[in-house]
Amino acid sequence: MWPLSASCHKALLPVGGTTILGRIMDSLVKAGISRVTVVTGYRAHDVERFLRCDYPDADLRFVHSPRFAETNNVVSLSLALEELALDADVVLIECDLLFDPTLIARLIDNPGRDVALVDRYRSGMDGTVVTVRDGFVAEVYPTEAQGADFDYRDKFKTLNIYQFSREFIQTTLRAWLRAYATMVDSSCYYELVLGMLTNIPAHRISAEIVTGERWVEVDSPSDLTVASFQFEPEQRPAILDRAFGGHWNYDVLDFAFMRNAYFPTGAMLAAMRHALPELVADYGSAQPVLNEKLSLFLRCDPSRLQVLHGATQAFPILGRILDGASAAVPTPTFGEYTRAFPCAAAYPDAPGVDWAALRRLSRDCRLLVIVNPNNPTGTTLSSTQVHAFAQRRPGNMVLVDESFLAFSGEPSLVDLLERQPLDNVIVLTSLSKCLGTSGLRLGYVYSCNQALIEQVGAELPVWNLSAPAEFLLELLVKFTSAYAASIERTVRDREEFRRQLELLPMREVYPSGGNFLLARLAGDDPLLADRVRRWLLRSERIEVKDVTGRFLSRTPSLRLAVRAPADNTRLITALESILSTEAT
Repeated sequence: MWPLSASCHKALLPVGGTTILGRIMDSLVKAGISRVTVVTGYRAHDVERFLRCDYPDADLRFVHSPRFAETNNVVSLSLALEELALDADVVLIECDLLFDPTLIARLIDNPGRDVALVDRYRSGMDGTVVTVRDGFVAEVYPTEAQGADFDYRDKFKTLNIYQFSREFIQTTLRAWLRAYATMVDSSCYYELVLGMLTNIPAHRISAEIVTGERWVEVDSPSDLTVASFQFEPEQRPAILDRAFGGHWNYDVLDFAFMRNAYFPTGAMLAAMRHALPELVADYGSAQPVLNEKLSLFLRCDPSRLQVLHGATQAFPILGRILDGASAAVPTPTFGEYTRAFPCAAAYPDAPGVDWAALRRLSRDCRLLVIVNPNNPTGTTLSSTQVHAFAQRRPGNMVLVDESFLAFSGEPSLVDLLERQPLDNVIVLTSLSKCLGTSGLRLGYVYSCNQALIEQVGAELPVWNLSAPAEFLLELLVKFTSAYAASIERTVRDREEFRRQLELLPMREVYPSGGNFLLARLAGDDPLLADRVRRWLLRSERIEVKDVTGRFLSRTPSLRLAVRAPADNTRLITALESILSTEAT
């Protein structure tokens, strides 16, 4: 927990107006538990002073573990059980946990004598996991038993909250812990002992499975942010805005970032999972090899292509190559364009591109940016029309962003340029949206202008992709049919999602060629979309994108990614609730 633990015990770190230990004590008090034995080690005086001052009515006992820095929790628990009078059953809680108080009631109300709270394993969890069979803990797997091929899909994470009967402690657990702590291995976890005991039918531990209640184990400073997200709902917008990604850490249904919900396929993920140990240990290939691999999927000349570590890698490079070039950029659009070309002239997408305005700007601006479909409006242009527009203006460079084009039904300019090359066109594409692989950071830039494409390549590092990202490129050509099917399913979902949104009190839901929709809310309050977003995060843990500020009209607007139907329906239900409240 360094540096936070340098001057504060981990259990005394603040979360939501109190401390981790304070939340635990409040839960025990609420459950009617007043006799509490606390095992101390690091900064023991601080822990004891806090508890005596803040909980003067509690019946507190303190057991100090003098070798805390060199032993593990098997020693801590053994010391505690040696000191207990054992005239009642015992609840065991590790003091780095934040959880809903209702979990203590569920633990106590379970009909089993010895009970463990468990939750289905999710990414980001670490530590001991178990299997559950017929309501009991079946097998226990400490961290050291979780090898490279370990399968988490049927596993449960222990919360490290237990109820033990006094008989179990007196007849079995206390003696086993004493033996391990003093004679076998004082550096092990007590879960190792519990795991051995679960193999004895007489000592089976019931599994109480968490069903949506909040809990967080704080093992690092990063976990504190996760805890804040869970237990300080008002902080959720600020946490997500600051992170701008990394959402696997948070229990949030994300409609802000766009991705293909049906790709990669399960078979592709299984292949990547199997290859991962080798991939993380190896370098990716050189740029010419990467270009060749992607060209097989795009069916284009690899000499016209540069694979990118995400499309955003191109912006500073193109900004340098086109330095001094006057530019025209649609408004609103993806923010990287205004950052890359800060002095660019704007042409409106209302939604709906004003071609006349773009033609006028082509007289004075050397670079013309076309985002097709545009983000956040969803406006989609004919690729044939864009190609003809560029062909009539050889004096302009035309940069066409096709990051969402796969969902539009329009052919890529890459296909058209392979047949009718133009030296004044640059195609820039993020593959994250259509492939559903935002975490791998894949994109490309394509141009028939050989000098320009070589300039881009000269600015790329020798190893531009990670090995897992390159491995996905190899898989793409084997799964082209599955990819096409995923696009078709997404388009169907988008149209059904739009139909559902139009039944809500909306001003308008615009047609879209991307895997997202622009929804204008009823009313003129420019803060309405922000209130809706905050309510959704606070009450439903659903994230949406407020794009009101991107429009000069300041009409309250949300950009909503298209997810799988069950997720879309969940958002519809939540929106119906908040919009009906706002209307009254």
